[in-house]
Amino acid sequence: MQILFRAFLAIYLAHLLTDFVFQTHRLVEQKRHGQLSAYVFHGLTHYLSAVLLVSFFLAGSGLWLRTHLVLLALTLVHLLIDFAKIQFTKKAPLNDGAAAYVSDQFLHFLSVAFAAWFLSPGLPFAEVAALLGRGRAVPSRLLFIPVIYVGVIFGGGYLIRALTRPLAQSVHLDPPEKRNEPMQNAGLYIGWLERFLLLTALLLQSPGTTGLILAAKAIARYPEFKSEHFAEYFLIGTLLSFSIAVMGGAILARVVLGQFHVAG
Repeated sequence: MQILFRAFLAIYLAHLLTDFVFQTHRLVEQKRHGQLSAYVFHGLTHYLSAVLLVSFFLAGSGLWLRTHLVLLALTLVHLLIDFAKIQFTKKAPLNDGAAAYVSDQFLHFLSVAFAAWFLSPGLPFAEVAALLGRGRAVPSRLLFIPVIYVGVIFGGGYLIRALTRPLAQSVHLDPPEKRNEPMQNAGLYIGWLERFLLLTALLLQSPGTTGLILAAKAIARYPEFKSEHFAEYFLIGTLLSFSIAVMGGAILARVVLGQFHVAG
């Protein structure tokens, strides 16, 4: 099992280096324009990085024919995923946004996992299935973490937006000509990040971080505080967001730290 994890980490590190360190913006543009040389260079970088890292982390694996065959196959799959992503993002209504990025990286993650599996000699499927089955033994209190995070971050965001919508309409946050711009939901995204950071800070027992978050948010909005109505709207929305995050953080602290007993 240790070989499987080491192989996975080595190959995934090669993937990260290939996609985010060695791949320049110019190379990305060349791939978008269908230049074969760009794909060849990207594939060669991926293959060599994977061979070097796997050989380093798994002693002697660089001499195995299977290693080179698996990594060559993985490189071809990597290039096919990249090519498919570029082709799909050229077609409406798809675009090269967050959904395309997450889908692309998820497929790469799966391909790396399969490659690591093939590089692990004699690893029975039953052993891996048993490892995955241990997830059912996760204590019930830990299941509170994703529930609270999703509820506070996303559910709380839509609750705050619903509660403050009448105020937002009266404040006229954006002039009419700017209301359809892409950044019209920036406040929603900021709220998601804000509550995520607050929850995490409270879970890690670092309440002082909340002051930094509030200060950064206030600085970003400072020019708009000249409007008394906006200042009131900003304060109400921020206090609602903080209140929801604090309540969620209090529940997490009590459950995860064992101050509140949950069966199982």
